[in-house]
Amino acid sequence: MKIHFFGGAGTVTGSKTLIETASISILVDCGLFQGLKELRELNRMPLSYDPKKIDYVLLTHGHLDHCGWLPKLVKDGFNGKIFCTSPTKEITKLILLDSAKIQEEEAEKANKEQYSKHNPALPLYTVDEVQHVFPAFKVVEKEEVVFLSESVSFSFFYASHILGACSITLEIEGKTLVFSGDIGQDDDVLLYPVQKPHKADYIFLESTYGNRVHPNTNPLFDLEIIINNTYNRGGNLIIPSFAVERVQVIMYLIWQLKKANKIPNMHYVIDTPMGIDVLELFLNNRKWHKLNDEECIAMCKAFTLISEYKDTIETIYDSRPKVVIAASGMITGGRVLSYLERYIDKPETTVVLVGYQAEGTRGRKLLEGEPIIKMYGKLYPVKATVLSIEGLSAHADQNDLIHWLSELNDRPKTIFLVHGEAAGAEELKNKIEERLQISCAIPKRGEVLEI
Repeated sequence: MKIHFFGGAGTVTGSKTLIETASISILVDCGLFQGLKELRELNRMPLSYDPKKIDYVLLTHGHLDHCGWLPKLVKDGFNGKIFCTSPTKEITKLILLDSAKIQEEEAEKANKEQYSKHNPALPLYTVDEVQHVFPAFKVVEKEEVVFLSESVSFSFFYASHILGACSITLEIEGKTLVFSGDIGQDDDVLLYPVQKPHKADYIFLESTYGNRVHPNTNPLFDLEIIINNTYNRGGNLIIPSFAVERVQVIMYLIWQLKKANKIPNMHYVIDTPMGIDVLELFLNNRKWHKLNDEECIAMCKAFTLISEYKDTIETIYDSRPKVVIAASGMITGGRVLSYLERYIDKPETTVVLVGYQAEGTRGRKLLEGEPIIKMYGKLYPVKATVLSIEGLSAHADQNDLIHWLSELNDRPKTIFLVHGEAAGAEELKNKIEERLQISCAIPKRGEVLEI
């Protein structure tokens, strides 16, 4: 059996792991690279394995870095089935359509304003090409065992992280392979605790926060202080957020603060059409999260929900202090850029980062104190206050990741640490080997291992 690490190795984006045997080839996740230019350029490169030879894709969840390369895979010849949970199918559809739309708009803008070195600038894929992916989806219930052949089967188990997210147990050639996907925190505001694996010969474990422990702080209190301070300065609070899950979590927390009269009666805005669509998915997928229908409806009524871009422009030029939650979470695109273009150079503005910021993204640059950021080919001085609420991350931290391994009946032969930058993976490797005496390996992108 060969394991191909096409992406999500040495980086937190572009997750793609291929399991190849003499009789079957299975791709776990098919994500888009984000962040550093040299990584983003890989999205344009063909896979070093013929997509026509891939029989199946198993999708852990619907974030762009795990599903965003599917249109390119299909365009390049993949003609198999894509297995996922029902919420993941719906979220992936939203994510891919939004990704294609943003790419088309940015290519059009780049050509119009001539700030791209490509002439013409072209999207990686179009909205029409995304439509070709959808017929391949095959929905699977969590914990349902699906046989791909007489000797190959898989099942999904609950990973928290976002709506519909699951880890994968793959039985193949008499071996048990477990893929964590992205694991959430056990005390997530909206989602149930993570399920843990009980058996594995080989584990492919995310290491996003492998070298970090989330601070023991109260995100609700942090938000209360930040909102009040920004309001008292007469400023605007901009929260770049992933449209799936983080938007809904922040909405829930702000709703709790509003109900308790702990924050001002100001303008609270959700400006992400996809985030609004995900709210509908919460209503339609009750068994996947803690909120009931009444709570969902009441929470939404506390916000102005914006879908049309003309309303975005109107909100941007509204002089009243406001709190705006807008995609994308790492500021790689989306409507949050329009708000930052207007407000990033104003000292009374606050920008709050609430999720992981991959290397090379604008979010990472702001987090690290860059004095200038580039948007749409123009440079903007950063005079806003930039803060981070790390406790709102959808990712498990170092302690959570180690705890995820705590219910294994037998020691795995190897744990492969993926979906993490070098520092995170290396420290997690040392901790796991020290505490659990389980051998770990950190694969490199492009590496092929035989097991």
